[in-house]
Amino acid sequence: MTAPKGAVRVDHATSSGTFSLDGETFDVENNIWVVGDDAECVVVDAPHSVDDVLAVVGERTVTAIVCTHAHDDHVRVAPALAERTGAPVLLHPDDRPLWELTHPGAAWDGDLSDGQVLEVAGTTLRVLHTPGHAPGAVCLYAPDLGCVFTGDTLFDGGPGATGRSYSDRPTLEASVRARLLELPGGTVVHTGHGGDTTIAAESARDWVEAG
Repeated sequence: MTAPKGAVRVDHATSSGTFSLDGETFDVENNIWVVGDDAECVVVDAPHSVDDVLAVVGERTVTAIVCTHAHDDHVRVAPALAERTGAPVLLHPDDRPLWELTHPGAAWDGDLSDGQVLEVAGTTLRVLHTPGHAPGAVCLYAPDLGCVFTGDTLFDGGPGATGRSYSDRPTLEASVRARLLELPGGTVVHTGHGGDTTIAAESARDWVEAG
């Protein structure tokens, strides 16, 4: 369904590149999510290509570049995108060690905090701190739009990957249980990679029952 002209909406594209950590590099395709109306928008993550992101943004004013976490495939072009758009880069400070792996000596513009509310185009995005995949990982809950942007915290199939530096499986599963599975079941989950799911679908997974 296409939103009426001028209405707040979620726009989507993908961008291909690499993810590197702990001495290994993998090819990945990241989702690009942009929330806003015809005048202004927020960009969720800044993966591999400024031009890929700006193709979704169009002529709109970008009010913020919100990073769900600081793995390089989610923040690689954040400073360049900020320079092109004039928008601040926002990140949870617990992800400083990961950010500095990609952008040593450079800082982001503003800290995200649990419960913080970001406003854009007459709607809100509530920051949920969901550590585990990364220490400063956050999700963005948009109650008016019936969706949540989960980065790599939750996918279609369950919680994201752990086992690499700065990640922890029990912490991640606890975050998903406490912060995401308590959302309304019909909430659409917009992930950092791959397809959408819903909170209801993820609540029915085997790992939830096993816990």
